[in-house]
This record gives sequence, C-alpha cells and structure tokens, in this order.
Amino acid sequence: MKIALWQMQASGDPAANLSAMLAGMAEAAAAGARLAVFPEYSMVWQAGGSDRIIAAAEPLDGPYTAALRAEAARLGLPVIINLFERNEATGRPYNTLVAIDEAGEIAGLYRKVHLYNAFGYREDDSFTAGPDTAGTVVELAGLRIGLQICYDLRFPEGARSVVDAGAELIVYPAAWVPGPMKEAHWAALLQARAIENTAYVAGAGMLYPAGSGGTRLVDPMGATQGDLGEQAGMLLAELDPERVRSVRAKNPSLDNRRFAVVPRG
Repeated sequence: MKIALWQMQASGDPAANLSAMLAGMAEAAAAGARLAVFPEYSMVWQAGGSDRIIAAAEPLDGPYTAALRAEAARLGLPVIINLFERNEATGRPYNTLVAIDEAGEIAGLYRKVHLYNAFGYREDDSFTAGPDTAGTVVELAGLRIGLQICYDLRFPEGARSVVDAGAELIVYPAAWVPGPMKEAHWAALLQARAIENTAYVAGAGMLYPAGSGGTRLVDPMGATQGDLGEQAGMLLAELDPERVRSVRAKNPSLDNRRFAVVPRG
C-alpha cells in the first residue's frame, strides 16, 4: 500500500496551514495513497510562540479537526494530524495526534507523553504532558499503527509499547528542532526504532526553522524507503504488511527479549 508523508513549513496563520493540509490530502488521494500523515506543529508554528499555541488550541470537536474529518470522509482517505487540544484544567493544551479513518471518524488519539525539555527548550511552558499509559494503536486502511510524536523518538519504550499492542507501523510526526548533530540523531533513531521493533517507522517532519526535515519511511530491516531531505512536499512510499511478518520470522527478537516495558508512574 502507498502512504503519503507530508513535509512542510507551517506559518503562524492556522487558516493558511489548514488550507495547505486539505490540499495535501487531495493530492495524496489522487496519487493513490491509502493513508496521509502530517507533521507536528502543522496546525500553527511561530518562533517563541507559546501564546499563539495556547490561543490556537481547540477541543477535539473544534473546527480544525472537523474540517480535516470532513475532507477525510470526502476523499475516503485516513489521515493522522497534530492538534493543539484545549485543556481547561491547566490552560496549557495537549500536543495531540488524532487518527481519522476513511469515514471521517476519530479512530484514536495520543497525547504526547515526553515533552521536549532539552537542548535549551522547554515545551512544558506551552503544553501539558499526556498520561503515562501504554501506547496508542489504531487501525487505518487495514494497518495497525502506533502513534508517537517527535521527542518520543528518543525513548525506545514508547515504540516498544505500541509494538506490544500490535503495531506494524510507528509514526512520528515531528518538528525536530535543528541543531548540531540533530539531523543525524533523527535519522539514526528512526532506523533504530525500526530495526529493534521489526516494524515500519515513518517520520513526517517540519522544515527549517521549525524543524530539520528528513521525512522518511524506514522498513523493518532498517532500509530507508524514501527521504525528502530538505524538500517540501509529499513522500509517497510503499509499505507491505507482509514485510513485517517476513522480517519477524527471520529475526524473532521481539520473542527473544527478556524485559517488559513498565511506566515509571
């Protein structure tokens, strides 16, 4: 099956970003994709923009998600989007992935657990962390997909938790902040998560200055199936669920392991 991974540079204008995403979904459907994935921060981005993030936040039934759900239903195309989900309890939204099926229904969601408090940045100034629970897995287009976000990539336990729940593909929508060696970390960690979990891994990234680009799909043996580098646009990549089963039969490392993933609580 074909999946479409979008690489873009979102602006501080949510309406313009939404328009670009709707156009991207139509392009993906026309190209024969059965799933589209957009980057983290594609709702809105602006340097130092915590106030803008909080102002843009919406509930799950808000107009941003509603427009994307309607387009998914119109096109018959499942899509995974990033939502700044309003959180009345703290005033700081959740950084949320919403998985929308081909009928436009919400198939599942994941609130980012590991906030990016590293490399001189504090994401918890803008967001509230999601609960420390087992990873979220949804089924879209007949594929079991584990939901993770950006900085979660540095924590192998998150990937393992969704694989334990049946994931064949792990997605990492990201705004991977640029910096010394950061592009190398992104590439190496995507490959590592694929190899150690014998699963497909997809990273959908934002472009500079919000992110480092590098949108790619890595197969269960660690082979890269496409890489956009610094180019804006859509990566249309082939994914075969049988490849997961084949690799796991040759390399049964998931069966051979001796430790389980347990939340710190």
